[in-house]
Amino acid sequence: MINVIRIKNASFYAYHGALKEEQNIGGRFEADVDIYTDFSKAAEKDDLRLTINYDEVYKFIKEIVHQKKLYLIETLATTIANELLNRYPAIQKIAVRVRKHNVPVGGVLDYVEAEVIKENGE
Repeated sequence: MINVIRIKNASFYAYHGALKEEQNIGGRFEADVDIYTDFSKAAEKDDLRLTINYDEVYKFIKEIVHQKKLYLIETLATTIANELLNRYPAIQKIAVRVRKHNVPVGGVLDYVEAEVIKENGE
């Protein structure tokens, strides 16, 4: 069985970007994470220990986002996906989207986004 646990719009202030100014000033980043797993036993027994605890996942994502300055949101999304797959073997597949607001592109836009989709064992 495949079930999905979703974390939507986890918001962080961090210092990622290709420009020096972005890494000095920082900006708002958001992450969505779709965790494909089997939580049927946890649901059946109503037992948090038998599923992936999304509170722990959120805190882990926050650690990753704040670990170091990266140039690319593509790198950040890939790092989050890889680290979650390493930490939680029960994840069968994961989709991670990272959004960056206030991007210096010389025009008006809401945000840019990078998405990584990986299956466990890739």
